[in-house]
Amino acid sequence: MNSNLYWIWLSKIKISAISKKRLMEKYKVPANIWNLKEIELNEIVSSSEVKEVLNPKYRQNLEGEWEFIKKYNIQIVNYLHKYYPENLKNIYDMPVVFYAIGNLERLRKKSVAIVGARQCSEYGRHVARELAKNIAGNNVNVVSGLAIGIDSEAHIGAGGNTIAVLGSGINVIYPNDNIGLAKDIIRKGGVIISEYPIGKKPERLNFPNRNRLISGLAEAVIVVEAGERSGSLITADFALEQGKEVYAVPGNITSTTSAGTNQLIYDGAMPIVSLKCFIGDVSFWVILTHWGHILFSLIPQDEK
Repeated sequence: MNSNLYWIWLSKIKISAISKKRLMEKYKVPANIWNLKEIELNEIVSSSEVKEVLNPKYRQNLEGEWEFIKKYNIQIVNYLHKYYPENLKNIYDMPVVFYAIGNLERLRKKSVAIVGARQCSEYGRHVARELAKNIAGNNVNVVSGLAIGIDSEAHIGAGGNTIAVLGSGINVIYPNDNIGLAKDIIRKGGVIISEYPIGKKPERLNFPNRNRLISGLAEAVIVVEAGERSGSLITADFALEQGKEVYAVPGNITSTTSAGTNQLIYDGAMPIVSLKCFIGDVSFWVILTHWGHILFSLIPQDEK
């Protein structure tokens, strides 16, 4: 069987990313996992996950999905692929395979994530777009989640220097309002990725799971606006767990969309104090002198 079909099958199985990683560490290629018996699987994954691995429904229509993938120039990027991002390899629950469409070279560039509220203010929109524009202007990717609000502004500001991470299948752009933006990202040289299988609908639990990849791809995470229970705060939590630096844009203390970012700053996140700190080459990385060294290392060696 075509090796790509095994990767498609593995992406469809509803078991944790950690369990898939353990299986791959022991059996090296998904074709070997395909042939495992229940007794062998029980040594690595839970009994409920064994049932998922052996479920015949995940082995259906693999050829059809492969034809769809080829037709629409979708790439299957497994963890052995030359374009698999090094940053993702460093998170404990890395996806062993994901789908991508667009310019895969983006996956080899340094990245900063910009995330924030869907229901954002005009202030937040402006800040997100300008920060993204200046980050992208220094040949650094902007990573975000293609949601409406701050995410959209970040992608727009970054132009082609952006990675959009979906909480649905690569062919299921959500929300529908951002289909045009997704096409612009690809046309301008950006890339869209998803660890979910072809045709996967957006579900509530997909998005917190997706957020670990947004932070995982990036060297640092900037939260522009966020409510007290915003999903962006989940991304910030993932970033901290992954050893990434978290930045936040301070806002009006009477604004509900700044409650989360102001709390992040109170809890120790670095405040973004001026858009001017993100303009220029070296000065772009000097947010304030006492922490400027954190991001300075992102500048390509030939540009320092």
